[in-house]
This record gives sequence, structure tokens and C-alpha cells, in this order.
Amino acid sequence: MTGRFRELWDEIAPVGRDADSGGYLRYALTPPELRLREWFREQADLRGMPVSGDGNGNLFAWWGDPPTDGPATDGPNAGGPNADGSAGTGAVLTGSHFDSVPHGGAYDGPLGIVSAFLAVDELRAAGVTPVRPVVVAAFVEEEGARFGVPCLGSRLLTGEIDADRAAGLRDAAGVSFAEALGHRPAGADPALLGRFAAFVELHVEQGRALVDADAPVAVASAIWPHGRWRFELRGEGNHAGTTRMADRRDPMLTFAFTVLAANKEARLRGAHATVGRVAVEPNATNAIPSTVTGWLDARAAEPDTLDGLVEAVQAKAAERSRRDGTELTVTRESATPLVTFDGGLADRLAGLLAAPVLPTGAGHDAGVLAAHLPTAMLFVRNPTGVSHSPAEAATDDDCAAGVVALARVLEELACH
Repeated sequence: MTGRFRELWDEIAPVGRDADSGGYLRYALTPPELRLREWFREQADLRGMPVSGDGNGNLFAWWGDPPTDGPATDGPNAGGPNADGSAGTGAVLTGSHFDSVPHGGAYDGPLGIVSAFLAVDELRAAGVTPVRPVVVAAFVEEEGARFGVPCLGSRLLTGEIDADRAAGLRDAAGVSFAEALGHRPAGADPALLGRFAAFVELHVEQGRALVDADAPVAVASAIWPHGRWRFELRGEGNHAGTTRMADRRDPMLTFAFTVLAANKEARLRGAHATVGRVAVEPNATNAIPSTVTGWLDARAAEPDTLDGLVEAVQAKAAERSRRDGTELTVTRESATPLVTFDGGLADRLAGLLAAPVLPTGAGHDAGVLAAHLPTAMLFVRNPTGVSHSPAEAATDDDCAAGVVALARVLEELACH
């Protein structure tokens, strides 16, 4: 399996890689990600797995009980095979996403899709036939790097975001999600969602717990609650060389204080706070900014801790804003509650694989789907412990172990 994994992995490894950083620029519905979506269709065709869409940009390749409602499509009326749920209910869904954060790592997302196809190959080679369909998914805009809302595809499928709101989301160039998709997203599809009995997402670990445990694969127990908040600070743009320090209304000072406050408050609570994105206007070396916008990513093990963290950061930012003579607006762009994966399913898979069980602070499509159907996650060891960076890694042997583990899980859930 190690050689087969490397062979398939090499097919997608060059797509979207930045020559300078070594990281990936695979934003949703841009040419690199579209090429990977074509690769998805090609792999499905090679395996005789019909592909359907849900009108939101999500793709589904079906093994067993193939679509009977016409050719595969990703148009607004694509509801998946037997969308009324009258036949073949109880499919087992697996897969992940292709899109990346700016200059992200190779494994975050694509590993789950490559492993899903290889797990199907593994079961077929063993002569196993599913009694429930196995469906490989490629979800759109999981990272939120282009349109600002993470897990956008799974949120649309489940109805956790309004289709009109999603349609109007815009990237940095002003292109809307609807324009990039080619049509207004279809929104929630209860009939398609109702066809799935369980979802299992395989993902590279985004930390070092498996290194410490000396194990190649783990089962997830929970996802920390987390969200994104936009801090907009407005002051008075002016000349850097002629404006007295006492006369300035500089939003950059307020912003700098806010970043430091977020770091302090997170450390006091054992939580995580990150400001990794900032926009400055007019963004000139010799000009005092008129506007500074920063995005806070906040996460904690418990909802109350997260709420307290964000409230404290907002309060300190507001206090500093008054002192600096600036104006502050805080907007919550997304929020994901604490996700506890189906305990019975997680325990079942941990026993099946003799694998450790661990929580994560990272968000995933599995976290969205967990509110709607039994859901589990498998993690593959990351020797660097680094993610969302070119340093993200996994060995071929561990990836092969992940494929074998996923195949065992799919056999357990879909073939008995």
C-alpha cells in the first residue's frame, strides 16, 4: 500500500504548489482546486463510481447503489442519487477537501480524499462488497481562505448557512461565491443528507499527540469550539512626518494593543487566540493608517472559556480605542460550537483499530456534519506537528497505515 499511496499522491502533489515557499495556493474554485476536482472525477471514473453534486460545489463519488436520476452534475438541481431516499439509504460517507490556506501544507484535506479512494481499492482487492453504498466526498471551501467562511460547503449542505448569504460572500478581488460557482448555491439538501448513515473523515493530525503516543493513527473524540471575529478600527489618516504624536488618531496603535491583549487573555485561560490576517489602509510607509482590520481566530476547550476570552479581548480593544480616539466595530464572521463526536462510534472505531483517542482544536467538515449524523474522524501522524504551513508532513508508511485503517472502518460500517 505504501507504494500505491505514493503513486497516487504524486499525481496531485505538484498542483497549486508555490515554487518559492513550497506551500500550496489551492483556493476554492480557482484553477488549482478546479484541476483537483477534475482529478477527483477521473479517479471516480477509473473505479466506476458515478459522481454527483449537491449544487453547492460539493462532489460525491458513489460505490454501490449508483445514481439513477440522470448524469452526474453540480448544478442547482443536483440532489444526488435517489434523492428521495427511497432506495439504498444508509450510505457511509468519507472524504475531505482540496482547498488550502495561503501557502498551506500538502496533506491538510487532500489526504482524506486520496485515502478514501485507496480504501475503496483495498476493499475491492480483498473481494469485499458493500451492503451499504460507500461515498467519497470532496467538500468545497473548507478552509474559508477565499470567501471567509470555513466549512462553507458542508454548512450549505446541512443548512447551517443561508444560501443567499453564501451566494453573496466575496473574495479579495470582489468575486462572489455564486459567480465562482457559476450559479446561486442550492443550499440545504435534507434528502441527500438523509441518505447518509455515518461520516468518517481521515485527516493529517495538526499537532504532535501521535508523535508522543508513538502511534500512526488515532480516533478523534471532540473538536474545540472556535470562531472568527473581524475587528475594524477606524482613525484619521495623516502624514507620518508632519503629524505630531499627540495629535494622532492611529488605529494601528489600537490594533497592536488588541493583538497583545488577545495573546495574554488566551494564555490566562489555557485557550488559543491568533491574529493571522490584517488589512491596512492606505497601506503606505509614510502614512498614518486610516483603517486597520484584523481577524481574530479564537478557540478553547469549553464554550464558556471561549466566550470569556472573546468578551475580554473586545473589552480591552474598546477601552484602548477610546484612549486612542479611534472607532471599533467587532463582527462575528463564523462560530462553531463544541463538537463531541458520536461516542459509541468513536469507541467502536478505537477498539477496532486499537488506536488512541484524542481531541483537536482544528475545525473540519466532520464538525459540521456531526450535528446531523453519526460522525467520526481518523488522524494520521504528523512528525513535525506543524500544519497550515509547508512544514506539514506525514510519512508514506503512516499514510498507508491510515488507508488500511480507513478501509477497516468502511468495511465495518458498510460491508456487514
